[in-house]
Amino acid sequence: MFRPSTRHNIPSSSSNPALEVKLNKRNSGINTSNNGGGPSSRYPYRLNFYERPPTLDITLEEFETFAIARLRVLSQIEALSHRSLPFTQLQQSITNYSKQHLLLSSNTARNVNLDEERRKDEISHWVLRLSFCRSPDLRARFIRSELALFKNRFETDDINERSNFLKSLEFDWQIVDESEKSRYEKELRSCMWGNKDDAFKNESWFKVLWYTVPDLVGSRRVFIRAGMAYVPQSLQISLVLQAFASRLEKALELTAKNLPRLDEDDRLGPVIDHLASSFLSGVASSDYQSPDGDSSGALVTAEMVDDVARKHFPPCMRNLYDRLKKDHHLKHFGRLQLGLFLKGIGLPLDEAVVFWRRMFGATMSDDKFNKEYKYNIRHSYGQEGKRTNYPPKSCQQILTQNQPGTQDSHGCPFRHFSPDNLINFLSSTYPSIDKSSNEMRDILDSVKSTHYHVACTRVFEITHGIKKGDGIGENNEPVTHPNKWVDRSRELEKEVIDRIKKNEISDEMMIDA
Repeated sequence: MFRPSTRHNIPSSSSNPALEVKLNKRNSGINTSNNGGGPSSRYPYRLNFYERPPTLDITLEEFETFAIARLRVLSQIEALSHRSLPFTQLQQSITNYSKQHLLLSSNTARNVNLDEERRKDEISHWVLRLSFCRSPDLRARFIRSELALFKNRFETDDINERSNFLKSLEFDWQIVDESEKSRYEKELRSCMWGNKDDAFKNESWFKVLWYTVPDLVGSRRVFIRAGMAYVPQSLQISLVLQAFASRLEKALELTAKNLPRLDEDDRLGPVIDHLASSFLSGVASSDYQSPDGDSSGALVTAEMVDDVARKHFPPCMRNLYDRLKKDHHLKHFGRLQLGLFLKGIGLPLDEAVVFWRRMFGATMSDDKFNKEYKYNIRHSYGQEGKRTNYPPKSCQQILTQNQPGTQDSHGCPFRHFSPDNLINFLSSTYPSIDKSSNEMRDILDSVKSTHYHVACTRVFEITHGIKKGDGIGENNEPVTHPNKWVDRSRELEKEVIDRIKKNEISDEMMIDA
């Protein structure tokens, strides 16, 4: 387990070398000579059961950035798994997202640094173990996501490399010999798809304890005799996944017992807590970056806000804006959440001052507005105080920070509204979502399972005529930031306008002809 020292190193525990991981602030000492492809000397296989912790130096920056990269992938996997995507679409989305954030190439890949890729993969896994070992619920969610990632890698791995990896694990599977295969031919054939002689002749079988493959037993895809399940080679992945999950579960329980040793380290504790809260909120997003050179990121004036709100605001910001219109006032955190959001969609400082003064209306004098509110508006734009240019709040921040009280309006409707209030709010704000519709039930089911970002994404799909599961961007991404909702909504509107203009020009050309 991690243990700090005066040299900012964290040496391994002598009592438990299986938990050894070293960190320091120096550059990593790993040999990265493998830059031109080919098998890695340190990591011979792309697949990994993560049974031995990395006994190498890890910088504090790598500790966090590697873990965040993996967290993005696992959060995406969990979001995708709750959106009823077809299997092929699900696997393709996982593959594409993994390539973007946690690339892991096979030994046959060229011009890649296999050592560095696999080192990042290994370190990120072990760091996240520290974050997700602390409760049964976190462990279960972590195992499910890691299992889906491993399955995706297993099925996309090079056949020969995968075979060599499995041999290295030395599973205690019993191979069914030809005489036993002939003795139970009728029963074994009944477990196979089709009944072709060549398929049965070429198939090999393993014997394992029946309770190690519950998924195959439940679907009646194996023959069971004397407590042993006969598993065909074609279903080998079920054996591998069960072994991966059971070993990871035991390892997480062991890590949880040793986790208190980290309490004394004020460098790693906040990072680990942040990773866990990010996973619980379903996102691991960085600060929002507004798009450049695109009409979706165009300037917004105070006059335009009402129209943009009606067309493009996500539920959290629509709720704040409607309350502001109704009450002509928002409490501090509500003003901060909405103000930074408006800044992100393109409302400049001078227009922001005009907007807020207008929204407060006659309930406030100009003198009071200038004394009590104008400074805070300028401060959020980096023109006062420390002159920090604050970014808009992400979904993660809205879900986990500054929890709203009974009189507050900020926060996330999916998390902070009661079910009845949420139903009434969605049905009145978005007429396309009926109270008794299947879509509303989908949303409420996601909320009940605390997948608030999935519920928000479903609202976006319904209100924008997008097929269920497509999300708001590439790789079926869910909503992770209110401003990304707006950007995508405005992009879709622009596509519709461009299509209409194109059709009008085409019609005019036909008339002229």
